[in-house]
Amino acid sequence: MASKTGSKTDGGVKPDKQNRVQQLRGFCCTAQCGSISKAAERMQLSQPSVSLQIQALEREFKVKLFERRGPKISLTSEGKALYQLASPLVEQIDRLPESFAAMRGEVESGRIDIAAGESTILYLLPQFVQQYMDGYPKVEVKLHNVTGRKGLELIRAGEVDFAVGSMIDQPEDIEYRPKFTYPPVLITPIDHPLCKLKRLTMRDISRYPLILPPKHLTTRGIIEQGFQQHNCSYQVKLEAGGWEVIKKYVELGLGVSIVTGICLTGDERVAAIPVNRYFPMRTYGIVYRKGKHFSPQAKRLIEIMGDDRHRQPGSGRRRSQAK
Repeated sequence: MASKTGSKTDGGVKPDKQNRVQQLRGFCCTAQCGSISKAAERMQLSQPSVSLQIQALEREFKVKLFERRGPKISLTSEGKALYQLASPLVEQIDRLPESFAAMRGEVESGRIDIAAGESTILYLLPQFVQQYMDGYPKVEVKLHNVTGRKGLELIRAGEVDFAVGSMIDQPEDIEYRPKFTYPPVLITPIDHPLCKLKRLTMRDISRYPLILPPKHLTTRGIIEQGFQQHNCSYQVKLEAGGWEVIKKYVELGLGVSIVTGICLTGDERVAAIPVNRYFPMRTYGIVYRKGKHFSPQAKRLIEIMGDDRHRQPGSGRRRSQAK
């Protein structure tokens, strides 16, 4: 009598191994989605089909790959180990036609998905995306305008090739490759009293009302921490989201603000004073899942962004004042 996994077909192949790639694809998709039903929807399969794929792997390796935590499922330690091995393999197989074309010097079509925040999309990416699209006009580029937390969700779910942004706390399953560094800058209205000081201190800044981003943003936390570390109080007069909005209200004379140099183009009607003595420099770079196998399209854009011949994005005539 044939056993569940040990019997062989006429061709001498174990039944559970006939669809090994599809089983691993179902397993990886479930790990990324945290749900068998969501994985089945993405793969356009029935939920029982994906369940059977996972069960076949569990029988073969004699381990439990998932455990249920409330409404979601999560990987066991054995599941995490298999995912680290299987995910790059599945991605390479799925991208085999594109990779083969790239080996022959062809990157003529395809798509690249990038997650980034608004400031990154506005100030850092334009010159790189423009050069990329000029070189590869048939490749579709999709920019996902999302917060940092949502960007990590998209990375883990495999819905974007990578993210571009700033990272302070790096999760264990995420790689961060910094590429650009920007200084913290105090911006004030033109001819503001702070512009006339030879040596600006935190206490000088604290005398004037601030225009700051919302509290849930990392930048706001960094600014508040800087004042606390120097035992200085501060007054938030206006809370506004987005560097463009903040710069506009500073121009109107409603307060001063501390921004990251990435947002200064040199066209603003504000004075820019470096304050890196009091606040940390910010890096921006490539964020992706550990073990990620990049498509040829994604690799080309990363190479363009890493080209040292490019000037620092966002640099303008006023950037020299903010270094």
